Amino acid sequence: MTTNDSMDAVFHALAHTTRREMLDHLRADPGLPVGKLASHFDVSRIAVMNHLAVLEKAGLVICEKEGRTRKLYLNAMPIQDIHERWTDTYSAHWADRVNIIKHAAEAAVPKLQERDDDD
Repeated sequence: MTTNDSMDAVFHALAHTTRREMLDHLRADPGLPVGKLASHFDVSRIAVMNHLAVLEKAGLVICEKEGRTRKLYLNAMPIQDIHERWTDTYSAHWADRVNIIKHAAEAAVPKLQERDDDD
């Protein structure tokens, strides 16, 4: 279950352009070492580490140590949890509405064909 604190951490992490770009790199290249990730940015390694700490706190990045190397992976589940919190209810509502419209359109087609045949 997603708590308000965990959602706040995710929204805070995603609020910064550099952190979103870091997530893009991790999505494109899972297991990217910290040094290689840092090479994509024109900031100090300390700044990169600070951004990574925010992303890890939000649960968006998973770190795996392999010797002296830290490999980084995107964890999209916190974003998925937030997405599901609001869209599942709305999705079900709108799926029902679309289904009603579909059935109404299907029912109207034979009536339109009959009218066209009469002309």
